[in-house]
Amino acid sequence: MKAEEKTYSGWRNKLHEIIYEADTPAGKLFDILLFILIIFSVILVMLESIKDVDKDYHGTLLTLEWIVTIFFTLEYIARLISIKKPLKYVFSFYGIIDFLSTIPLYLSYILAGSQVLLAVRAFRLLRIFRILKLVKFIGEASQLQAALKASRTKIAVFIYVVLILSVIFGTLMYIVEGDESGFTSIPRSIYWTIVTLTTVGYGDIAPQSNLGQFLATLIMILGYGIIAVPTGIVTAEFAKGKKNGEEGDQVHMVHVNTQACPNCSAEGHRDDATHCYNCGHEL
Repeated sequence: MKAEEKTYSGWRNKLHEIIYEADTPAGKLFDILLFILIIFSVILVMLESIKDVDKDYHGTLLTLEWIVTIFFTLEYIARLISIKKPLKYVFSFYGIIDFLSTIPLYLSYILAGSQVLLAVRAFRLLRIFRILKLVKFIGEASQLQAALKASRTKIAVFIYVVLILSVIFGTLMYIVEGDESGFTSIPRSIYWTIVTLTTVGYGDIAPQSNLGQFLATLIMILGYGIIAVPTGIVTAEFAKGKKNGEEGDQVHMVHVNTQACPNCSAEGHRDDATHCYNCGHEL
C-alpha cells in the first residue's frame, strides 16, 4: 500500500513539475505549447466571428475548437490532480480564468451565444511572463503600483476638479449655444466638455457662435495643461519610491523563480527558499 502511495505521489509530483514550474525543460516546453495553443484558440474565435469565414469553414472551425477545448479540459483536470489543495487553484485568479476558458463550448449546447466567452482565453497569455522569465518587470510593476497608491489622493482631487470644471463649462456652453448647435441639454453639454477637455474631439457636436468657439478654445488649451497633471503626480511618486528603494534596505532586491508550491500553488518563491512562503510546505 505504501509503495502504491509513493508511486502515486511521485507521479503527481512529476505532473506538478511539468505543469506549474517553468524552470525545468519539461515545464518550459509545456508552457510554450500551452502558449501557442492559447493563441491558436483565440484566432479560432476571431475567425468564427467573421460571417463569411464561419459560413465556409464552420465545420472545420468547430472541430478544431473541440480539440482545443478537450486539451484545456484535460489540462484543467491535471492541474487539480497535481496539487494537494485543489480548491486553492480553483478559486485563484488563473484557476477562474482557466475554468471560464474551458466551459463555453460545453455551455453552447445549453445556452446560445456563450461561445463569446472563449475570448477569455486571451487573459491566459499573461503566462508569457513565466516563460520568458521577465521577473525584473514584476519589480517595476510593483513600484508603479506603489506610486499609484501613494498618489491616489492627489489624483482623486484632480478628477474632482476636472468634473467641476466640466459642469461649469458644460452649463455655459448650453446657455451660449443651445439646441441649434446640438447642445440639447446640460448633461450632453458636459459630455462635449469632457470630450474636448481630454482632447479626444469626436466632432459630433461643435459650437457655432463666436462666444461658444471662444469658450471651446479655452477648454482645449486647458485640456493640454490638465493632461500633464496626473502624469506628473505619478511620475514624481514613482521617482520618489525608486529613490527610497535604492537608498533603503536591500531585502526586497531578491531573485524569485517560477517554482509553484505543490500544496497551495503559490508562485514567486525566492531562489534560496526551501519552504513555501504562503503555507510553509516544503518545496
